[in-house]
Amino acid sequence: MNVETISTDLSAAEDVQKVYDTCTANGWLPDAIINNAGFGGQGDFARERTMEQDMSMIAVNVEAPTRMLKLFLPDMISRGSGRVLNVSSTAAAMPGPLQAVYYATKSYITSWSNALWRELQGTGVTVTCLMPGAMRIGFADAGGLSDTKLFANPVDPAAVAQAGYDGMIAGKLNVTAGLPGWQTPMMKFAPLFPKKTMLDFVYDQQSTGSAE
Repeated sequence: MNVETISTDLSAAEDVQKVYDTCTANGWLPDAIINNAGFGGQGDFARERTMEQDMSMIAVNVEAPTRMLKLFLPDMISRGSGRVLNVSSTAAAMPGPLQAVYYATKSYITSWSNALWRELQGTGVTVTCLMPGAMRIGFADAGGLSDTKLFANPVDPAAVAQAGYDGMIAGKLNVTAGLPGWQTPMMKFAPLFPKKTMLDFVYDQQSTGSAE
């Protein structure tokens, strides 16, 4: 098996185009696309987060995967086959004070992915949305979230990755994985909780210095 790599900065639109152009030039039409690039960042939107931090987050978390599929999906549809896995988050189910932009980007990914799932019916191409919980990866350290309750008990990412892959191959709409026991029922009932209570809970979970 040969492995080819393309060095890019996905916050730059021209680099997303570079991925597509390189693949096209080499006759590489992927059987599967996994849009996993993304990052978060803890902090108050108006008083702590910079313009550059949040606009770069939107570029990577929202604009890059949108551009990627805008380029590749027509080719996959023409071929009549293909699988896509867009990595969202359980954060998509609620607003996220102290990660306001990150949570909003994941809401976009989930909504957009679900809409594409329906639009692509009958084409041979499917789009699956993976919504993992807090995992033991570099995300927390990079985003300043290691010292929060949210990441006090992160899960092993291997099982989450396998669940996402299996769901993609099966063409599922959504896959939720990697939640500690108490979070599973919470996610189901989250839309029913009083909004202000939920906002206070998420704020507490993401406050630095709150990890036990």
